[in-house]
Amino acid sequence: MAYDTDLNFNYFSPTKVIFGIDALNELPMEIRALGKKAFLVTDPGLEAAGLAASAKKIMGHLMAGMFADIPQDSGMDVVDRGAELALSSGADVVVSLGGGSVIDTAKGMCIVMKEGGNMRDYQGMQLLTRPQTPHIVIPTTAGTGSEVTAGAVILDREQGQKIINFEYHNIPRTAILDPKMTEKLPPHLTASTGMDAMTHAIESYTALQRNPLSDAVALHAIRLTATHLPKAVADGTDLAARGQMQIAALLAGWAFSNAMVGLVHAMAHSLGAVCGIPHGLANGILLPYIMRFNLDEIPELTADIAMALGVDVSGLNAMDAGRTAIEKIKDLIHTIGIPERLKATGLDESSLSACAELSMSDGSVIYNPKMISDPAEVLKIYQAAY
Repeated sequence: MAYDTDLNFNYFSPTKVIFGIDALNELPMEIRALGKKAFLVTDPGLEAAGLAASAKKIMGHLMAGMFADIPQDSGMDVVDRGAELALSSGADVVVSLGGGSVIDTAKGMCIVMKEGGNMRDYQGMQLLTRPQTPHIVIPTTAGTGSEVTAGAVILDREQGQKIINFEYHNIPRTAILDPKMTEKLPPHLTASTGMDAMTHAIESYTALQRNPLSDAVALHAIRLTATHLPKAVADGTDLAARGQMQIAALLAGWAFSNAMVGLVHAMAHSLGAVCGIPHGLANGILLPYIMRFNLDEIPELTADIAMALGVDVSGLNAMDAGRTAIEKIKDLIHTIGIPERLKATGLDESSLSACAELSMSDGSVIYNPKMISDPAEVLKIYQAAY
């Protein structure tokens, strides 16, 4: 964890966090603190599961309207449609209830509601000059950490690529973490979203923009995920494990929002855009292969990860200790039951070349600790993971 004398960094994490069983009951007070009327953003699955109804009941007369037509990979058009509905409802606060796609859609809506135009006008990083529409997030998965991050990933179907929007002025104001909101998440989604959190934590700990503060929260996120993800997958009613996974995902979100991520995310984003593979699942499958690719560049950091995973590395040199971290991640993937190869997702191997090319234009790749500049190298990793 050594740093050079030229260390300098910014760390910005302004989100208010409310945690606990039945924390959802705090929602009306948080809406009143930020505005007058709130617009609820969710998805059809959560509406069918009754979670949206719970939020609506608690919001009561503070609710101005709802938008639930959000797909797995939200798009620019979805953001624009949601913003139009929210504005017409008279809402001045956005409440998102859902996973990464719902939260990122709501983030995009907050910008369009404040600045006008459409979402395509705001592709890029740090383009905004003022705070955006206040946003309260109630995550129903424990993975993305989007409730505390500056980033939103939204599919541009015209370009066939996931676009990253990164704005400090658009970080959610409040995150309400209620373990009951993840209780109905099925085991396979608990597993894949949990590996999203693990990937955020590991990549932020090794990213080129890492710093002492992001390191601290990343390492604890790794510890919590390694301990509690298997429990949450095995027993969805274990609210203690559910809650600890929510905290792990949030900590990992704080870490990568400041330190950034790397090649795993660049390649996972491309698999999502080209092949429709869910982001957490893609991250989980790719993570050990890219840890192996990066290992010779960062053996000491990978050894730290091994210790955070609970491995006894006494007497091992950094390279050997790092290898144990990779094996531990592979063991975790096997234990929680997600596919260990891309082939198991039904992906056609012929699509990997297009994914490799697309990965090189993803903003995440520039923060990877080991430089990669040739799509052929990326393709080799995809093929190894296939």
